[in-house]
Amino acid sequence: MHRIFTTSVASVYPHYLAKVERKGRTREELDATICWLTGYDAGQLADHLDTGTTFADFFAGATLNPGASLITGSVCGVKVQEVEDPLMRQIRYLDKLVDELAKGKALEKVLRS
Repeated sequence: MHRIFTTSVASVYPHYLAKVERKGRTREELDATICWLTGYDAGQLADHLDTGTTFADFFAGATLNPGASLITGSVCGVKVQEVEDPLMRQIRYLDKLVDELAKGKALEKVLRS
């Protein structure tokens, strides 16, 4: 099992936030991106961050957006669409969306709309 599976989303969230804010994006855009992918609303996301939910439990309770399969490209040199483990693929989807947001892509494009 990968260590990230038992890591809390709340411990990684500040890194996601710092990454997007460095590029002039907002917490609201980051949260909208996470909610789009997972199907959680803002209140549910806040609850997960407050309670220290692990990535495994976070994605186990999520209803992945049907558009998630449109997320392609590489994160850390690994093509997200080729990741075998379903949970790791979902985590990589999230990483990829955060990367795209930080790179200045329009939110509509990040959210595959």
